[in-house]
Amino acid sequence: MAFNIVLFEPEIPANTGNIGRTCTATGTRLHLIEPLGFRLNEKSIRRAGMDYWQDLDVTRYINWEDFLEKNPGVRIYMATTKGKHLYTEISYEPDCFLMFGKESAGIPEEILIQHPDECIRIPMIGETRSLNLSNSVAIVLYEALRQNQFSHMKLEGELHRLHWKE
Repeated sequence: MAFNIVLFEPEIPANTGNIGRTCTATGTRLHLIEPLGFRLNEKSIRRAGMDYWQDLDVTRYINWEDFLEKNPGVRIYMATTKGKHLYTEISYEPDCFLMFGKESAGIPEEILIQHPDECIRIPMIGETRSLNLSNSVAIVLYEALRQNQFSHMKLEGELHRLHWKE
């Protein structure tokens, strides 16, 4: 069992690098829908992803239509400030796709209106426009992993007990 993170036209290489590192640490597949706002061989991607990038299961698509053609019938939850469901109200099934839009504009409205029941949001207060992309991915991904009991991950806390000296 693995989850899938989809980034729609990501623009900032450090965010994508951080997301790649999170995906590697959780056994999650990363899907990148072009155009990208950077080249994948940029030093900033490698720096943010550190030495984990070569271990990442990543697939690139030339556009949204290419993604849909190569992943027919998959369940996609789309993170947007316009979502009618909180991300915690969804039951994430194994192998589902969690999609996030580009930093400057999110997921295009024409895609969102076709999937109103799959639009999810992270609650925020005030006039905050949005959270950082890599933070948003981590929040939603870890909720999906938690709901599935972290089934394919080792739980260090269960393997090792710390003994504190007084």
